[in-house]
Amino acid sequence: MINQYELTISNLTQADTLSVNQLFEASITDAFEQESLGHFQNDIQLEIENKKRLVERALDPTITDIHFLLAKINEVVVGTISYKPCGEDIRICTENGLDDVGELGSLYVLPSYQNRRIGSALIKGMVTFLKKQGIDEFCLDSGYKRAQERWVRKFGEPYKTVKDYWGPGSIHMVWLCKVNK
Repeated sequence: MINQYELTISNLTQADTLSVNQLFEASITDAFEQESLGHFQNDIQLEIENKKRLVERALDPTITDIHFLLAKINEVVVGTISYKPCGEDIRICTENGLDDVGELGSLYVLPSYQNRRIGSALIKGMVTFLKKQGIDEFCLDSGYKRAQERWVRKFGEPYKTVKDYWGPGSIHMVWLCKVNK
């Protein structure tokens, strides 16, 4: 557990870019390794680059449909979360059934800060933002087994489960969640 007074949730700023990109490199690499997928170096790099581009887009003042929050402890970025239009994987898995629902994503916490409820604090911060925007639902997805276990505990059974999505034996899950739940 972290001391709640040490943790702050704030909006992404240009000054945070380097720290956020370093967080993506560390936590995405760790997520792949924890899933025994560390040998997929090209996929790891592609995911990191996609997240870096998302940060660039979120900081572009002409783009208004992406929102990023950061978790900081003593001004050090330790976690991220985003909200944006639903992504391709969700569109494919739901056969475009959730195209009009925004996606909660980019939930990453530095490996050395995991299991301290930082992810929960980020979700709570984003839900507060969504309520203020008048948004009543969001979707999220995961192909990571560890994340799937956490999301089932937190959000219940998924809206959609797709077997063999990433290859034989893989499972991809999509949740549809109410903001006020």
